[in-house]
Amino acid sequence: MRIPPVKAIIAFESVARTKSVSRASEELGLTASAVSHQISNLEEALGQALFFRQGRGLVLTPVGERYLRDVTGVLADLNRATERASSPANIEILRVHSSPSFGLMWLLPRLESFQADNGDIQLNLSCSYEDISFTSGYYDVDIRHGYAHWRDVEVKTLRGETIAPLASPAYLEKHPIATPADLLAQRLIFSETPLVQWQQWLARFSVAGGRKTFDFTFDRSYMSLETAALGLGVALESTLLASVMIDKGALVPVFDDAYAIEVGSHHLVYPQQNADLPRVARFLAWMERQLPNSG
Repeated sequence: MRIPPVKAIIAFESVARTKSVSRASEELGLTASAVSHQISNLEEALGQALFFRQGRGLVLTPVGERYLRDVTGVLADLNRATERASSPANIEILRVHSSPSFGLMWLLPRLESFQADNGDIQLNLSCSYEDISFTSGYYDVDIRHGYAHWRDVEVKTLRGETIAPLASPAYLEKHPIATPADLLAQRLIFSETPLVQWQQWLARFSVAGGRKTFDFTFDRSYMSLETAALGLGVALESTLLASVMIDKGALVPVFDDAYAIEVGSHHLVYPQQNADLPRVARFLAWMERQLPNSG
């Protein structure tokens, strides 16, 4: 049997991942009819249906699920072979995806350290709030935020992360805070992203009543941290994300460590086979050295 055209397999992978011909067409820069034509050609060549419609979306048939698993490794190998052929012989390309707040607040300030330790690796970083797919073999590692509920991938939770009230030294000088209850009279910054929210934190430390309105509300951690660093209030945020600001003295914990709640919010996620890639192993080892409590 002849091998189907690669463009048909790529179209199949994109539709399988996005569960939509229209989204796959946007991703591939093709018309929806062209993508559908590629899928039809592939199904005809295989003599098997790969999808069935469910509501307004597409779902893989059992044959389609098996075929996706089988071609995923092939596409990954093809992608890496093409990458190696088009890159200088002494350069490895490491593709990392991250949530924007982690990429901006934690990873970006440390890239010089990574480059110093790994001058033969080119790190390509992409940021979004989506859980990317590894099926195409494009990404090597994803740094995800949230609860670790992902299957069929390796997950390493970053250690030493806590959620704590943070403020600028200038704010605390103007607004002394001695106890958790004192926070109720302060300008509080609300962020939607931390796994521990203000209501939970206040209840944890026996502050009755809590707070129903906030002076600032953000849907991105980097915005709440920057607002706190400007001296505009107190943020309840990740000490891991804020570590550079804390090291520079732009932010300080309002209380001691007894008032910080430990969380596992950020995770290194990658397919098991990627752990065997030297560039991935070196990135994971470097990450481990950067983190607190890594001994």
